[in-house]
This record gives sequence, C-alpha cells and structure tokens, in this order.
Amino acid sequence: MPLPFLTADRAFDATAADDEVALPFDDHDLWRRPYRPGPWRVAGAALFLLFASFVLIAAVIIAFAGALPGAGLCFGLASLVIAMALRLLRIGTWVSRHGLRYVGFFSTSTVAWEQVTALRTVQEPVRWLGLPRTVQGQALVLVREAGEPLPLLTDHNADFLSRVEAFDRAADTIEAWGAEYRPS
Repeated sequence: MPLPFLTADRAFDATAADDEVALPFDDHDLWRRPYRPGPWRVAGAALFLLFASFVLIAAVIIAFAGALPGAGLCFGLASLVIAMALRLLRIGTWVSRHGLRYVGFFSTSTVAWEQVTALRTVQEPVRWLGLPRTVQGQALVLVREAGEPLPLLTDHNADFLSRVEAFDRAADTIEAWGAEYRPS
C-alpha cells in the first residue's frame, strides 16, 4: 500500500542536489503536503488508535455478553476516535497548482495563489504544540490581499518541534511553490 505522505521528504532529498528543480513532484494538480507529519503528531494519532483498539475490544466483549445497544455505542465511539486520529494526521499545509490549503482539526481553508500577496518566514511568538502557551519561534506566514496574515507553519507545532531543519526545508518548499504559481 503506497503511503504518499512518506514520499515528500524523499522527493525533496532526491532533488536537493539539483537546485533548478524547486518543486519535486510530477503532478502539480494534486494536493500535497510538502513535509512529513512530525513525531508528536504521529504519536498523538497512535495514542488515539490505541484507545480505539481498547474500545473495540470492549465492544466485542459487550456484544458477546448480549448487550447489543452498548456494543453499538462502543463501536460508534471507536469509529469517532479513529476518525479523530485520521484527521489529526491530515492537519497541516497542503499545496498544489491551484493554491494553498490549510487543514485544521475542525476547519479547512483554501487560498488561491492569485489571492496570496506574500509568503515569508518571521520571528514571532508562536504557540507551543498548539497550546495557549507561547514561545519565541519562527512561523511561515501567508499574507492575503484581504485579511490578516495566517500562520501556516511554526517551528514549535506538532510537525516541527525539535526539527529545525525540517521546518526550514518545508518553509522553503512552500515558498518555492508560491514563487512558481503566484502571479507576478
């Protein structure tokens, strides 16, 4: 089974020696995340899936005991937890020829390249692992024609905490997509 989210860094590493190729993917019409999910994000999803497995085992035991409404409730809860784990893995910034898509846990926003004024990396207070606590860090900020700047990536989120090189590489790749497809 192909895992497309694992090919992002390999494709970038393969073209890192060739500076002329900034966009390492063949089909630019598909939405792609130009970086791998970070270890904190994967660990969180793994914990959700571990919890879902325990709930599924409980549902089977309850079903064998004969309480089918309780088993159905447990299966429903396990399905919800599995959906949460999958959504947690999809969180991030996705790019294509059509624009930039920021996928959050509860919402998704898409900005066409024509609406993007600038993409830049700035030093600012950023949220640590998405919690209310802020620390000084770097953020890749999207500036739109109408609206306030939107931070796309930070070096202290679940994808890039303790992975400064990965943040720099992801920010450079997203900026390269913007340079390629934003109208001049």
